[in-house]
Amino acid sequence: MDEDFTRKTAPLRPELLAYCYRMLGAVDEAEDAVQETMLRGWRSWSRYDPARASVRTWLYAVATNVCLTALEGRQRRPLPTGLGQPSDDPDAPLTPRLDVPWLQPLPDARLGDPQLVVEQRGSLRLALAAALHLLPARQRAVLILRDVLRFTAAEVAGQLGTSVASVNSALQRARDGLAGTPVREDTLRADDPQVRATVDRYVRAFEAADVPALVRLLADAVILEMPPVPLWYAGRVDYGRFMSRVFALRGRDWRILPSGANGQPTLAAYCRAEDGIHRLHTVQILTVATEGIRHNVVYQDPAVFRAFGLPDALV
Repeated sequence: MDEDFTRKTAPLRPELLAYCYRMLGAVDEAEDAVQETMLRGWRSWSRYDPARASVRTWLYAVATNVCLTALEGRQRRPLPTGLGQPSDDPDAPLTPRLDVPWLQPLPDARLGDPQLVVEQRGSLRLALAAALHLLPARQRAVLILRDVLRFTAAEVAGQLGTSVASVNSALQRARDGLAGTPVREDTLRADDPQVRATVDRYVRAFEAADVPALVRLLADAVILEMPPVPLWYAGRVDYGRFMSRVFALRGRDWRILPSGANGQPTLAAYCRAEDGIHRLHTVQILTVATEGIRHNVVYQDPAVFRAFGLPDALV
């Protein structure tokens, strides 16, 4: 690649990955989109005019077109809470829906830039990512470009090849579309001492299979969901009942590896198998507020495990 192109665009790769993830909702697809963006950018580098737009603005236009093309004819990526009502049966069959393109988490390590995670974690939260996928693709792009990345309306109009009036109209429709979604702004940051203390207590309770201790750490209106299983549960009572089932089925010997995704505290849970080895069971992404753990999205998906680069077993 042209050295000048590489020098000016390589620092933008991490934030482009975050953008493409928000647009597409899957890690591998987002990385493919960034790669395609760089390839298209390199091919058209000789035609880039710095008098018309900065390199960052221009490259986001390329990335947006790549993502919009990728999204043509695609289903949206939901979480189970976006598909139906909560279950009140802790013994409901755990049947995965493999026909649903579930929203995936974005491991913090994939961004390769801890400062970017700190700066963008609020806009990377899983709940917001799920809400964004309720919007049509162009509205999603406009909302992210304007409200998250802070491009001007004129810059976004140039990126999308449309008018400022159209951008402003799409932005208003997108904001209206998100108005009824349960996206809370009062969650605590992952590095908040209260979050660290709550997560540490949760880990100790989980490794001990101590359901009462787990429940004491939950907010009253906590949500537990488990893609690719379409079930989800609401409230401390049903959360506790379901965890009692998990420990009865999988045993009471667990180990936890801490991680991070979407700027949120994340735990990889390993349960002891019959051969005595602790094998990877789930990845859990927590949302913590002042009143306790408000949301836990639990993935039991090999594609998600691969995205985190987690070991299959702990020795």
